[in-house]
Amino acid sequence: MDDGHWVHNIDPFAIRFWGSVGIRWYGLAYLAGFGIAWWLLRRWSSQGRLPLDHQAIADAVLTIGICMILGGRLGYCLFYLDDGLHGPPLAFFRDPLVFFRLWEGGMASHGGVAGLFLGTWWFARRRRIPFLVLGDCVGATTGLGVLFGRIANFINGELWGRPSDVSWAIIFPADPSGLPRHPSQLYAAGLEGLLMLVVALTVHHFHRRPGLTIGATIGTYSIGRFIGEFFREPDPGYELYLGWMSKGQALTIPLFIAAVCFTIYAWRRGHRPEAYSPLSTTQQEAPPPRRSHG
Repeated sequence: MDDGHWVHNIDPFAIRFWGSVGIRWYGLAYLAGFGIAWWLLRRWSSQGRLPLDHQAIADAVLTIGICMILGGRLGYCLFYLDDGLHGPPLAFFRDPLVFFRLWEGGMASHGGVAGLFLGTWWFARRRRIPFLVLGDCVGATTGLGVLFGRIANFINGELWGRPSDVSWAIIFPADPSGLPRHPSQLYAAGLEGLLMLVVALTVHHFHRRPGLTIGATIGTYSIGRFIGEFFREPDPGYELYLGWMSKGQALTIPLFIAAVCFTIYAWRRGHRPEAYSPLSTTQQEAPPPRRSHG
């Protein structure tokens, strides 16, 4: 404790082998998120709510997971990378190989969400199943990754909040100011992760309107992220938009617009239970038909 405030001292390694080599909580957070998502997708498949067999679900989790990680990395490089001389996106354009130096860290959740749904669209097209149906199932599990990921951010002592004198403020050793700060990572875990998970699972359970869960997922995430940014320390070197809006908040605006579009579209189309009917293995593995150019 320091002046009544807890000093963050959690080891980022769940298991440390030697030096900086070991198993980090951050990696375990992703593994747990993917594992529970895989279990939920298999369960929905068995209940006839997802037209994929269990082998196809394993392929989907791997494919979509890779796309999410690539999207998160690309989003960081385009919107947040700063090499000390140049800001984004120029720093990335001057050194594009930084994208592959994953050990240096750097992921953007906005890019991860974009990669997640682009990967879902590609996989659904490849397996010839409705994108909105697969997207709803994937969206209903997305909150798991965000929840665990934000908790891992807290364990790592990164992405801390703004200075505060509240009794639960925390001092982060990596912060050069040494000031007590909001544990904004935990706020984000609740607002962006847990809230999104509860809302998306509830919508997914009670409705058969393809696309509605996607809208609920993206909409809840964008609102939670927008609110949570008021407690998070703004990224250094970036001016606030309109004098108060952070870059993270600005990036949630197009996400919220997309959420509204998905929601309106799904609601107007109404219930479509036939879209969830199981497909045969042959249908799932068949490539999309090619257009003739005669």
